[in-house]
Amino acid sequence: MSRLETLSRIAVIFLGAVGVVFALVQVESIFAPMILALVAGIVLSPVSDTWEKMGFSPVWGALTSLIFSLLIVAMIVLIFQPLVYQIVDQAPKVWQDMRSTIDSYKSAISNLNSMSDRIQEAVSDSAAKTGEDGGGVQMPTLSDALMLAPSMFAQFLVFIGTLFFFLLTRSEVYAWVARHLSEPADRATTAKRLRAAERKVSRYFLTITLINAGLGLATGLVLTALGMPGAMLWGLVAFLINFVLYIGPACLIVALVFAGVAAFDGFYSLLPAILYASLNAMEGQFVTPALVGKHMRLNPLLVFLSLIFGIWLWGPVGGIVAIPLLLWGLVLADGLPESQAERLMATKITE
Repeated sequence: MSRLETLSRIAVIFLGAVGVVFALVQVESIFAPMILALVAGIVLSPVSDTWEKMGFSPVWGALTSLIFSLLIVAMIVLIFQPLVYQIVDQAPKVWQDMRSTIDSYKSAISNLNSMSDRIQEAVSDSAAKTGEDGGGVQMPTLSDALMLAPSMFAQFLVFIGTLFFFLLTRSEVYAWVARHLSEPADRATTAKRLRAAERKVSRYFLTITLINAGLGLATGLVLTALGMPGAMLWGLVAFLINFVLYIGPACLIVALVFAGVAAFDGFYSLLPAILYASLNAMEGQFVTPALVGKHMRLNPLLVFLSLIFGIWLWGPVGGIVAIPLLLWGLVLADGLPESQAERLMATKITE
């Protein structure tokens, strides 16, 4: 193959990838809930397998997983709603505390007087506008909610339908994929590999869920001892947001700085964020490697790039599905090292 032909193929592949990414951005409202439902179905597949082993119809496993998913969504909404309102209600106090902190350090930046004056004017204008608007952060109006409701409800229906029918017809889906991606002699092996990858991904996320639950409990107890308002709610948030690696904990640290300034004074206001950051570092450096094991450890660069791409592509939903899709692809492509027991299991599956 000549160099020109090689460059031509690379150019075609690049243009195709750009076209696919552009298409995914355009169909976000449909594909994002569908991919999220497929990921949830993979993680919840052991529930359906348990019902089938007990002799029940696959419908029962699909319904159980669907109800469990709906309960999780409802729990997330109930958890985040009071925290959001609490932060919004305390925003004026935080703003005033931040202004006081800025004023206290003005003497240390005397060589930046002109810049400080411009910042002061901007702050004063913002404060004046805030006072004219009612002294608080503007919340979405009822008309805004009504405009978003049909779109959100449609995406919710797409999620429910995709999750239910995927769990109901997983075996048929895997068989169809195997028929179109493998040679006739390898179709059965490919279908079994898909099921094995599903079990491995599900087991991985069960372990991560238990680790995140321990982190959330520890965060809630530490913040309770510190006297932080809504400490256990913050612990639940720490549990949920830790599924979005790196970016989720970073956002929570910023939120805890915000809430700490509202609840405490002086250096004490930074302790909630510092303590959570310490717990998160211990979890990431010691607990997760010990419980997950080296054979399931993901490359940090791949994790970070997949998170950035997922969030850029589909926002929060992209950040949630990025790691499961990355792990699924690595398992199917043998991108993760296997232990001796897993090699024996894979050999038995293919025999």
